[in-house]
Amino acid sequence: MSDNLPPRNDNWEREALERIALAAIREQRAARRWRIFFRFVFLGVIAAVAFGVFNFTGDRVAKAGKHTALVDLQGEISSSGDASADNIDGALQAAFEDDNTAGVILRINSPGGSPVQAGIMYGEIRRLRAKYPKTPLYVVVDDMCASGGYYVAAAADKIYVDKASIVGSIGVLMDSFGFTGLMDKLGVQRRMHISGANKGAFDPFSPETPTMTAHAQDMLDEIHTQFIDAVKQGRGARLKDDPDMFTGMFWTGAKSVDLGLADGFGDANYVAREVIKQPDIVDYTQKESISERVVKRFGASIGDAAVRALTFGGKVQMR
Repeated sequence: MSDNLPPRNDNWEREALERIALAAIREQRAARRWRIFFRFVFLGVIAAVAFGVFNFTGDRVAKAGKHTALVDLQGEISSSGDASADNIDGALQAAFEDDNTAGVILRINSPGGSPVQAGIMYGEIRRLRAKYPKTPLYVVVDDMCASGGYYVAAAADKIYVDKASIVGSIGVLMDSFGFTGLMDKLGVQRRMHISGANKGAFDPFSPETPTMTAHAQDMLDEIHTQFIDAVKQGRGARLKDDPDMFTGMFWTGAKSVDLGLADGFGDANYVAREVIKQPDIVDYTQKESISERVVKRFGASIGDAAVRALTFGGKVQMR
């Protein structure tokens, strides 16, 4: 019966070890390939982040022939956002300084915001228009050009709107909250120690005083007067005599033309093509890099927190 048994392989242990060793080598190679792959992915992510951090191309505009320059003012006007005076003024300066710019369009879609930032933009537009008298600047309104947004727009040569745009709201507000009634119901006491009779006057956990209420109203009225003067200086005789003009009321684009708050209807393409006569549009809008955005937002948050901690007051806004 032994003649029917298969021949014995005396090298089976060696072959088994070789197979195990080869399997281990293949596994190591596969692991090495995956490590290389993930390293490339990691390097790609680092490169993308570095490009975002150090990408300053938002400040650059490719050279072009004769064209219409476009600058977008979008969202709330504030020192920490895209619609800041630094960004908008820088973009406008670049647009005016380009010898190939036939005209500038400032496209606005904003509910307003900081009166300081709006006032800085207004002054810069007036300066640029005086420095480059042959280069007109027109505002084109998208959905909304209200309050601080209109403050900026009033400096333009002309304002173009859509019939359904929201325009106006020439007023100023300062908002906050009061919790004194709720605290009384809950039996909560406010313990605040101050140095200076008016320090902490707008603390939301303390009752308002007639003196500080009157002081706040005086401040708002003063800023409102500055706003009104800027609109009158910018629009001049085009403004119609309407009792609601400076009450904070807002209107449709169609009504704003009737009131002299705007000059006509049209979007950016229409103004470039029919008014400036240069249909080629080059976008000069500055885009913030990631690092700039992080630094600005961090700085603004710290500053805002510090102001609120020191004054407990509301923020004055044109909205």
